Amino acid sequence: MASYTRFLGLRYGFSRQRSRFTALVSLASMLGMMLGVASLITVLSVMNGFGGELQGRILALVPHAYVELHPNEQQASADQEVDRTAALSAGLLSHPNILAVAPFVRETVLFSGPYRQQGASLTGVDVEKQSGLTELDEFLLAGTLDDLNTDFTVILGAALARMLGVIPGDEIRIVLPQVSTTPLGLFPRSRLLRVVGLFEVGAQQDALLAYVSLNTANRLLKSGGTRGVQIRTNDLMTAPSLGASLENAISGLGVYRPWSETQGSLFRAIRMEKITVSILLLSVVLVAAFNVVSTLVMAVTEKRRDIAVLRTMGATPIGISKIFLTQGLALALLGVLAGTVVGVLLSIYVADVVDFFEGLFGARIFDPSVYFISRLPSQLMWVDVLVVSVAATLLSVIAAIYPAWRASRIAPAEVLRYE
Repeated sequence: MASYTRFLGLRYGFSRQRSRFTALVSLASMLGMMLGVASLITVLSVMNGFGGELQGRILALVPHAYVELHPNEQQASADQEVDRTAALSAGLLSHPNILAVAPFVRETVLFSGPYRQQGASLTGVDVEKQSGLTELDEFLLAGTLDDLNTDFTVILGAALARMLGVIPGDEIRIVLPQVSTTPLGLFPRSRLLRVVGLFEVGAQQDALLAYVSLNTANRLLKSGGTRGVQIRTNDLMTAPSLGASLENAISGLGVYRPWSETQGSLFRAIRMEKITVSILLLSVVLVAAFNVVSTLVMAVTEKRRDIAVLRTMGATPIGISKIFLTQGLALALLGVLAGTVVGVLLSIYVADVVDFFEGLFGARIFDPSVYFISRLPSQLMWVDVLVVSVAATLLSVIAAIYPAWRASRIAPAEVLRYE
């Protein structure tokens, strides 16, 4: 008799002697919980997949951090800038979390092609050191980084090259944010560059970035030095927190700017979208959880006579509450367990499921000619699975409390008066 509450709760929940309507409501509650949990886990995994795709593509071309020289130091002589950059690089490399550094020059310029003009960010890089800082060479469709060693050559993003109407081997005019004084007046400085390569990461950078060698950038911009150094750390995620520990190495020469400052707004937006979608889908789980209320209310009404008999046999109000709490939790946990299994399986095989329906209906959800991805990405995170399962269980407990309390308040004398 010590476990009668658990025995009766499970019996009331799964007994075949229930009315058909009560059994139908119980099944609907369990299925609703299963669908809510499964859909929430699957959608979170898909959003994790999209976030991972964006992070892998966008951050492939972005160093983990920069140290930009102060404006007054950018106006120093070329020799002074070289000395400062060398001292800055040596200081940064002495830090245990820094793997590589390299100087860079960056400027916003205007490219002019046969079909149109397009603004872009021109970055001058040290060709020999660039491979240790970014994965640019892994995304090259044509050419190599070594081709930039030839003066006045450029590697363009594939989307930027399409907009400008150029291919490797073509020449393209670059208009710089500087002016030249001529007898006819002031004119913007411009120069022809030869396209020697194309890269494509499948993100917005393909239309915004162009790369030249550091020597070419200095000759184009007449800077004679660098704007700072690019940094690669041993962990991308910890790069934003290294600024304080690098103050001594930087020695006031510049400003530390991690990738989170240049690209962080995009990933914050993705994170906010994930939270918003999670809240919206959690409402589905909430509705399913409160369907347990209907199930238990009907069960309490059905079992009023049994409750009265149990009370006369010595069952306490707390024991009666435990019976119906057990019944509600058994239904909810079965739904949560089934939903977790279905959600995990869908998260793992969602791309294959989408491919099956694409083949069945002859349609493409992600056309490679339109989108940067060809398959639905998914990344299952067990933390999300745990959070969703625990949240669904807690909602079920909260939903079951009131009907169980009402069952404990039933007076045996009133029920058995006319029996």
